[in-house]
Amino acid sequence: MNGSATEPKALEWLAGAAPEPAAWLRALEAAPHRAAPLPCGHRWDVLILPARLGLPTLEVLRGLVRVPGPVWEDGDTGRVGFLVPVGTAGCWLGTGVRCAGAGERVPVPHPARRAGPGVRWLSPPDGSGRLVDPRPLELAMHEAAIRTLPMGRR
Repeated sequence: MNGSATEPKALEWLAGAAPEPAAWLRALEAAPHRAAPLPCGHRWDVLILPARLGLPTLEVLRGLVRVPGPVWEDGDTGRVGFLVPVGTAGCWLGTGVRCAGAGERVPVPHPARRAGPGVRWLSPPDGSGRLVDPRPLELAMHEAAIRTLPMGRR
């Protein structure tokens, strides 16, 4: 897959979350257009929103912070996943938000996968370890929820 100069660093960073990084990389290389599962709770947790809220949340978040951190979309399930610091899933309260923490696995695509069906990055990891900050994410979720309400219900 062709991509940016940060791609190798991002791939290495993602693989570092796998119990067997080399095996995860082989699985991803064997099917680069598919996602391979990685465990949560080691390098990140994931907050998963329905796309009808997750996509506008990312739009608002991009207006709050220059680089939001890693965010993927699963076009097959209609979900958007925000990679957040470890421990966030254990203390997050929010209707309609699935929290994936220690002991759970989520599908993770190749860092270059930014289009097509299945799981793809809306905001790919850069390999630095930067994650989505839950504080502006919460504000963005609230703003997005208000924006998606019908005019008569605001």
